Amino acid sequence: MHLSFLLHNAYSLGGTIRSTFNLAGELARRHDVEIVSVFRHRDDPTLPAPDGVRLRHLVDLRKGSAGYEGEDPQHLRAAKVFPRGDGRHSQYSRLTDARIGAHLRETGADVVIGTRPGLNVHIARETRPGVVRVGQEHLTLTGHGYRLRREIAHSYPLLDAITTVTRADAAAYQELGLPGVRVDAVPNAVPAPAVAPASGDGKLVVAAGRLTQVKRYDLLVRAFARVVAERPDWRLRIYGSGDAFGNERDALRNLIDDLGLYNHVFLMGLVRDLDSEWVKGSIAAVTSDHESFGMTIVEAMRCGVPVVSTDCPQGPREIINDHVDGRLVETGDADAVASALLELIQDDGLRHRMAKAALDNSRRFDPARTAEQHEAIFEALHAQGGASRTPGLLRDGLYRARGSAIDGAYTLRHKAISVLRKGQTA
Repeated sequence: MHLSFLLHNAYSLGGTIRSTFNLAGELARRHDVEIVSVFRHRDDPTLPAPDGVRLRHLVDLRKGSAGYEGEDPQHLRAAKVFPRGDGRHSQYSRLTDARIGAHLRETGADVVIGTRPGLNVHIARETRPGVVRVGQEHLTLTGHGYRLRREIAHSYPLLDAITTVTRADAAAYQELGLPGVRVDAVPNAVPAPAVAPASGDGKLVVAAGRLTQVKRYDLLVRAFARVVAERPDWRLRIYGSGDAFGNERDALRNLIDDLGLYNHVFLMGLVRDLDSEWVKGSIAAVTSDHESFGMTIVEAMRCGVPVVSTDCPQGPREIINDHVDGRLVETGDADAVASALLELIQDDGLRHRMAKAALDNSRRFDPARTAEQHEAIFEALHAQGGASRTPGLLRDGLYRARGSAIDGAYTLRHKAISVLRKGQTA
């Protein structure tokens, strides 16, 4: 089969990009696979492109390149097809509307796969008949705002299938009521690391992810202050970059200094080879208020590192088997995090047993297994053929019209609110 993934920006860095590259690379062993990136802002992708996968872009944002389109008049006009409820809407435009639409109407793929709600809406409305339309959800339905959920409810019935990364999110989509749309939970793919597993003997806790408030690194730092009070020989390293202004990093640095942890807690910045850093640690920590999946949890486990994680919605509880290959603790509770860390720190035998279980149990996230699950979905839908979509052409037209009406209503409402606000501040 010819499989085509539609990605926001394959040249950047993030969990959706990593998981898409992992899956596409495995599928390319048996299929013709391409990744179509809406944007390209640099010459080479930050992550190595998967072997055997074609990578191309629709809009060139490389300043100084011959094809730079950042100042194209159409790119300066707000998108109409890409839904306003998607948090990336401000980056999309009439130019992206046109390029994405043309790509989907002309695609030679058997299956097109979207990787975020806004792109799934494009796929639902604009893909030519006969092509299997699959929308991947890398976040969660309940985490989307009301406006985006409304847009999903009106556009997603035109999809053939939705895949989520957790069973909990699949249940949420099933409850939404999308007649005729297949809903499956398929976890993200995480390959085996190229390095030997952690020894489990280093006196180091490792955490990784963007320095954003939802990750609650402030909670982790406070918890580690209690760890240091009992085991001053242990250290904590936090890997990741923050926002452009560095506000979260500065706040964490101030907290570390205020708690006198400057010799125990280190903000390591962004690294390309995180596996080599996981294996230096003996425990990994995740203290998020919310995780749609938890790529770093699986990455740490694949390196033979047990994870202490908050039991936040929705991913960790579907990855970690509590007291077997890691620990789940109450969300927002620094004392609970500290107690779980100390439990593994103080008991070498327990830590090593959990490390082995983590390594063994994480193999279920191997790309070969997740690719097989996706293949089964794609092949079943493709076997139905383009004829299976023919009776739905009238339905497609109705949903397109309804979606356009809703988008127009939201646009008018947005303009009205803007005018009202300007009047109030005048």
